[in-house]
Amino acid sequence: MRLLPVAIAALIAASSVSAPAVANTEQLVANICDYVKSDDKNRLRKKMKESRVKLRNVYASISCDGSSLLRTAYNSNANDVGEFIAKRMPSSDLAAPEADGTTILDWAAANGHDGSPITAAIKDRVGG
Repeated sequence: MRLLPVAIAALIAASSVSAPAVANTEQLVANICDYVKSDDKNRLRKKMKESRVKLRNVYASISCDGSSLLRTAYNSNANDVGEFIAKRMPSSDLAAPEADGTTILDWAAANGHDGSPITAAIKDRVGG
């Protein structure tokens, strides 16, 4: 009989711990998107380091207004952050199709970003 109250207490404690983690994750994604849009490489780097998150591990799961981080950087003319992201990503991820089935280089070419420094950084990594 003593096991039931202990189990209930553990369940309550576990549920209260997981709620802030979700809120922190949402806030982290919002901050990352804001830093990308404002081309603030230093604050992005600092936030990633404080959160102990590697860009290569979370890139695919972060979406800013429905766009990937690199597409957001292109659309915001955030060249410094875009180059930073491109240099931190594995070349295989940069060459892989994104959620819509288009690679970042194909998307950039279709949207008039061929001469962008971000495109040059991606081509250096991918070899294209």
